[in-house]
Amino acid sequence: LAPELSATSSTVPIWIMACPSLRPLQDLAVTRVFAAPRELVFRAWTEPELLKRWWGPRGFTTPFCEIDLRPGGVFLYCMRSPEGRDFWGRGVYREIVVPERIVLTSSFADAEGNAVPATHYGLSPDWPLETHLKLMFEEEAGKTRVTLRYEGVLTGADRDGTRQGWSESLESLGEYLAEA
Repeated sequence: LAPELSATSSTVPIWIMACPSLRPLQDLAVTRVFAAPRELVFRAWTEPELLKRWWGPRGFTTPFCEIDLRPGGVFLYCMRSPEGRDFWGRGVYREIVVPERIVLTSSFADAEGNAVPATHYGLSPDWPLETHLKLMFEEEAGKTRVTLRYEGVLTGADRDGTRQGWSESLESLGEYLAEA
């Protein structure tokens, strides 16, 4: 099943779009229904060895992942591009309700887990240092509906890239769950 994509949006004057530092932030929501039990889908997001099997856009691998699943705990990972470039990220868990909900912050990071600006990876200087991610896991007739709400996403090409990355990641999760 293809993910359903939606976002909050408003009309943005062209002069704001022309000046990236004034571009507003928006939420990005992606919903996907998986033919797998909720407990397994939740574990795929919270157990490092399972997450490493599907995390990242198409063609990326995840050679490193640590998860300290508790409020205040850190999620540190490395995604490796098909060209061999490493992209580190980290999250700090804010709320965990097993197996219903995960709320965490999200940042680009260095290999030591320190938050770094997006420019560290050649991305827009307007990308926020920290964004927020909320994951909801809902049982639905033996399947699991996952709703991912990503708060603080830039508009334009940055938003399109984020949407594509999450869509590809969730597609990979679906492939992993079909084999699990």
